[in-house]
Amino acid sequence: MQITALDRKIIEATQAGLPLTPHLYRSVAEQLGVSAELVIQRMAAMLEAGVIRRIGAVPNHYRLGYRCNGMTVWDVDDGRIDEMGERIGQLPFVSHCYQRPRHLPDWPYNLFAMVHGRSEAEAAAQVQRIAEVLGACSRGHEVLYSSRILKKTGLRIGG
Repeated sequence: MQITALDRKIIEATQAGLPLTPHLYRSVAEQLGVSAELVIQRMAAMLEAGVIRRIGAVPNHYRLGYRCNGMTVWDVDDGRIDEMGERIGQLPFVSHCYQRPRHLPDWPYNLFAMVHGRSEAEAAAQVQRIAEVLGACSRGHEVLYSSRILKKTGLRIGG
């Protein structure tokens, strides 16, 4: 897909986040001097072509009161990774779940799932629930707790 001048303006206008207004696409459109329908159409085309990977909220979990955030890493049977990843990703407390390659012998983990708790006990209960869902498919796990937010932005381009 060839990115048009308008596409680039839309990306620049939204790369820091969509406006927190009741009619966010209208707000972007007014800023660019085009219709909201055109902004929606171009963003949908960029999403379909893979220029934009997703449109979604990126919450600051710390500001929402979730102080115990942990990336759980699991050593899951390769033959069941897709099935188990799908199940874990559907748990309401998992914000994202994905497969990553193992780096043996030091790193046997291939399934990653992020959990967010207001306390250590809440996060531990979530980890225990994942362990229950995985059952015998899991051969071990670790939890890597966050101490700060490392990245909450996407690609930035200049104007």
